[in-house]
Amino acid sequence: MNVGIEEHVIPESGTGPYSITHGPDGALWFTEIAAGRIGRVSVGGEFAFFPLPARDSRPAVITTGPDGALWFTLNQGHQLGRLTPLGELKRFPLPTPGAGPFGLAAGPDGALWFTALGTHQLGRMTTAGEVREYPLPTPGAFPSMIAPGPDGALWFTQNQANSIGRITVEGALTQYPLPSAGAGPVGIAPGPDGALWFVEILGGRIGRIALDGKITEHAIREGARPHAIVTGADGALWFTQWGNNHIGRLTPAGDYEEFALPTPNSEPHGIAAGPDGALWFALERGSIGRLFVK
Repeated sequence: MNVGIEEHVIPESGTGPYSITHGPDGALWFTEIAAGRIGRVSVGGEFAFFPLPARDSRPAVITTGPDGALWFTLNQGHQLGRLTPLGELKRFPLPTPGAGPFGLAAGPDGALWFTALGTHQLGRMTTAGEVREYPLPTPGAFPSMIAPGPDGALWFTQNQANSIGRITVEGALTQYPLPSAGAGPVGIAPGPDGALWFVEILGGRIGRIALDGKITEHAIREGARPHAIVTGADGALWFTQWGNNHIGRLTPAGDYEEFALPTPNSEPHGIAAGPDGALWFALERGSIGRLFVK
């Protein structure tokens, strides 16, 4: 596949772009985990920035909410944040101290669902800020990313429990152990085939879990350390390879290829499908990348 890759350099260094999402306004929105701010980049590469009150709050994962605002986790602020495209900010504290929220997704019930690294819980927050928490059955599970499934449930990775979890909007939990030990699952996303696809950052594989819990794993480049994953406009799975500075692509049939990034050691993390049909990704060393098929 012949692709082009662009990098849009953020004017200020050391801000740590981390997660990225397609916003309601046709732009890409991203977190800057080291700077304590939210960024916006148009498909033309123009930036805007929205500083948060606490620089050390470590905004982690960002998504578009059901209310047309941007929602994000504040991992060290122990809050969820809400930012409108016009820049109006609200923060909602979580009830359990030290929650450490990380993964975030809009659920099919019109609420936001999140993972809590610090307390090994899942949480549900309404757009009004009302919270309910769900303890996980495995101590120290380290729930990481979460995504809505086509079955109306939320699916999530348990990085230290080496499993994929599923929770219904009523709170019923199921866990599915991974076939490979020490896989370290992180990113997860709905695929084009009615299954959920996830990355194994320690195992060096891309996984697929069907709605009945059947798991298939696909080996990728050794040392790739995949981090985040998304379905592209071409019906393939695209993912960041943090360990070897590439973007990876895997078809549902298992065909794999990778594409080197122009800047060495750029640390690709979050990835999103853009409104322009391209893949957009956050490079923690200070850029937003765009990959397009020529």
